[in-house]
Amino acid sequence: MAGMPIAGVVWQHVHYIVGLQRLGHQVYYVEDSARLPYNPETFEVNDEFDYAAKTLSKLAGEFDFKSRWSYCARYLKENPTAGFPLKKIRQLYCDADAILNICGTQEFNEDLLKSDRIIYVESDPGVEQIKIDKGQRSTIDYLKRHHALFTFGENVPTKSFPVPKHGFKWHATRQPIVTELWKTKRAPARSATHSVADGPKRAAVLTSIANWSTSGLKDINWRGRRYLWSKSREFLRFVGAPKKAGETFELATNIQEARTRKKFLNSGWRFTSPLQISVDYWLYRDYIQQSKGEFTVAKDQYVRLNTGWFSDRSACYLAAGRPAAR
Repeated sequence: MAGMPIAGVVWQHVHYIVGLQRLGHQVYYVEDSARLPYNPETFEVNDEFDYAAKTLSKLAGEFDFKSRWSYCARYLKENPTAGFPLKKIRQLYCDADAILNICGTQEFNEDLLKSDRIIYVESDPGVEQIKIDKGQRSTIDYLKRHHALFTFGENVPTKSFPVPKHGFKWHATRQPIVTELWKTKRAPARSATHSVADGPKRAAVLTSIANWSTSGLKDINWRGRRYLWSKSREFLRFVGAPKKAGETFELATNIQEARTRKKFLNSGWRFTSPLQISVDYWLYRDYIQQSKGEFTVAKDQYVRLNTGWFSDRSACYLAAGRPAAR
């Protein structure tokens, strides 16, 4: 949430923190990373962690884990921290009943490896399983250091998932959603309105929030075929959907190619900037609540590998009382 403080990522972690607290657990949030943090306001990646610390302090106050968070900059010589000190982090690693590696992005260090209760929670099923099948030693060793492996791909533990497991036992789990944080009494606006206080408001439409092209980041070849991690190709298959449905569809995304953007606009789509929505997690929630519903697509990898993955963002739409079509 601090190293990559993008709204969708923030909500993924907040749901775990709040949900576990409501189940009676004492929850601590630690980012202990050798990766440089990203500042979405300046679009910079550097060794400064003021923005990261400010983000966690704000979240801790809003979601009741104040004094129970820490950010450790392992990329700096003295391993400086914001929040509670490194000594407390080390103690928690030894004492915690469970350490959740949400999204499976946590690097190991000698302090963390003193725990034998690290739980891997995979958000993007398919890639790691293929790496195991291809014998990638770094992935195999990394996953073996975990006490248990969970995945958002509900088919991954089953025979309907085509990639061999090679002795790794995967457990299906679903993304937690604190529904109370998404419920709204506001019905979607049926028509455009204007008020002195709020200014003009457009009628609610079907929306989606997406990073347009992430191809290359996690694309992977397996048994002679290439599996893509980007949504762009999948959206192009539905470019004519607004006209066929008689609805206006809106994408909060960043299509750079003018020709592709024009193709969508001519087919009844409209666009809104994703920048502020991705930075402000409350604005992200408001955007979903004010939508008529969600129309989106799943990534090529998830579908063709039959992972059984379902989007936590779609679950947020549903929690807000908005239908989700994908």
